[in-house]
Amino acid sequence: MATKDFAVRTTPHVANLGDLGSVEFVAEVFGDEFLDGYNKVQEAQAALGGETDITKMQPDTLRQVYGAMRQFLGSLMTQESAEVWLRFEVIKGGKVIDHFRSSHQAHEKAAELGATARVQDRSLCSRIPDRVLVDLLEWVTELYGGGNARPTTPSSGSSRASRRAGTPGKGSSPSKASTRTAGRSAR
Repeated sequence: MATKDFAVRTTPHVANLGDLGSVEFVAEVFGDEFLDGYNKVQEAQAALGGETDITKMQPDTLRQVYGAMRQFLGSLMTQESAEVWLRFEVIKGGKVIDHFRSSHQAHEKAAELGATARVQDRSLCSRIPDRVLVDLLEWVTELYGGGNARPTTPSSGSSRASRRAGTPGKGSSPSKASTRTAGRSAR
């Protein structure tokens, strides 16, 4: 009889956000959670039409892309982190009546409560720079997607290429050492 052990993560992944604190992502995603959310991000990005210059993008379209990224990341977080990542408070008479993880739901509730109710965005993600948002998206894509499918993002939000490890060597290549060139003496 054959036996195989499989590792299943049970400890959440932690993203440290400096002075803003940290957020935790669920240890594993199940079923189509990751793919469904990632597909929504890709659909929003498709609306950019392949444009990579952020100055030429329509603000509303770009807002939709970043909104889809925030929703996707929030959907992969633990309940506690998701509550602070996306938090829209409905306020009436100076008191918080309710809170939601969707701006749309919060505005619907405020409309039900009348003209004096308002919505306040208390989301952690609204205080995160776009470059960090993009880095978080790439990180969770690697965590849950196996690193095969990296999202495409506006180039101004993309991370810089990693530096090459080590230092350049000073030696000559074998081909240079064995090839005589006019004016160069053989050693």
